[in-house]
This record gives sequence, structure tokens and C-alpha cells, in this order.
Amino acid sequence: MDVSKGESGLQPTSREAVKGITEPVHFQVFVTPTCPYCTQAVRLAHKFAIESDLIRADMIEAIEFPHLANKYGVYGVPRTVINDKVHQEGAVPEPMMLAKLLEAVRQEEA
Repeated sequence: MDVSKGESGLQPTSREAVKGITEPVHFQVFVTPTCPYCTQAVRLAHKFAIESDLIRADMIEAIEFPHLANKYGVYGVPRTVINDKVHQEGAVPEPMMLAKLLEAVRQEEA
């Protein structure tokens, strides 16, 4: 739905922050089929990916990929992992996810 519009739908603050990203970023959003909040978390990660070619977002069904769920300590969903290092539990508002994204980018630069 978001891709068909040709724009991410992110808030201007988020779009401006994403412009400053110079290294690849990988969102992994762990979900289960019955989770009512997972769709929101996945859609937000994909909005960031729509905004920048340097950002990739994957939805991972935790039950089908238990080795990944175990690797990242997924005990509840949605759980978002950014660049294998920064984790976010739950479906959070866009400003909170932006903060996690920027935290992951800072860790990569360090």
C-alpha cells in the first residue's frame, strides 16, 4: 500500500533524519500470525526502507525461523532488531523508532 503511493508517509522530522544516513541499515521485525500489533511495527520499518535506499526492512515470522528468534532473544512480538545490535520491543510510535534507528547508526559509526 505504501509503496504504491510512491512516498514513505513518514513525518518530516523522520524524513530529514533519514537523509543523513550514509551506511546501510537493516531492520528485522519479528512477528507471529496472531499478533495484533505486528502489522504496525512492520509497516513502520518498511516506511523507513521506502524513504532510503540504504535501509532494508524484513518481516520475520518467529515461529518459522526459530534459529533467528533464538539468536535475537525474541520472547515477545513485535520485536525489531536494527543492524543486529539495537532492539525495540513492541509497536512504538515513529519518533521512538527513529531514535532507535539513529542509535543503531551511531553504533555503526563508533
